[in-house]
Amino acid sequence: MSAWTQEELEAIGAAEELDIASLQSDGSLSRSTTIWVVRLGDDLYVRSYLGRGSHWFRRTQARHEGHIQTGGVDKDVILIEVDDPAINDQLDSVYRDKYRRYSKPVVDSVMTPEARSATIQLVPQAEAA
Repeated sequence: MSAWTQEELEAIGAAEELDIASLQSDGSLSRSTTIWVVRLGDDLYVRSYLGRGSHWFRRTQARHEGHIQTGGVDKDVILIEVDDPAINDQLDSVYRDKYRRYSKPVVDSVMTPEARSATIQLVPQAEAA
C-alpha cells in the first residue's frame, strides 16, 4: 500500500469534511457523500454516524475502494474497516477536538457504538506507473 504525502495529510486533516464515493460492483463510482474526516498520525479516517446501515457505508462493502475529494486532494482510495477499540478510542478524542465547535449531541453522534462500528481508514491507492 502506498502512503499519503505530508501535503495530502495536512490538506485532508485540516478539511472540515470530504466527499467520498465508493466504487460499485460494476466499476462505476456511486454518488458522493459529504462526511467528516479526521487524521490520526499519518492515517485518515471517516465514520458513518448512522452506523453500518447507512447508504454510503453499505456501498463501500461492494469493493472496498472509492474516491475522495477535499482540500485540493482528488484521490482514489482503499476503504479499510477498523475494528480496533484502541484506535476507535483515539479517534473519539480526535473527533471531539476537531469538531468541538459543534453541539455536544452532534459530535457525540459519531462516537456511538453504531458509528464506531462503521469506522473506515482511507488508504491512497498506488499511482499507476
